[in-house]
Amino acid sequence: MQNLMSRFIKDESGATAIEYGLIAALIAVALIVGARAVGTSVNSKFTDVSTALDAIEVPE
Repeated sequence: MQNLMSRFIKDESGATAIEYGLIAALIAVALIVGARAVGTSVNSKFTDVSTALDAIEVPE
């Protein structure tokens, strides 16, 4: 029984899985924040283009 407890205490495989999970979550958050920033920037550019196109007078 003591040998089993000793192996359980020294086993770090669960800690490694948790660390990989935390790294994956951090990467996911970074991707979401980056995509949001890029999306806002692209939306702003499309708005500028739309405004410029609306300002063009087309001769009839």
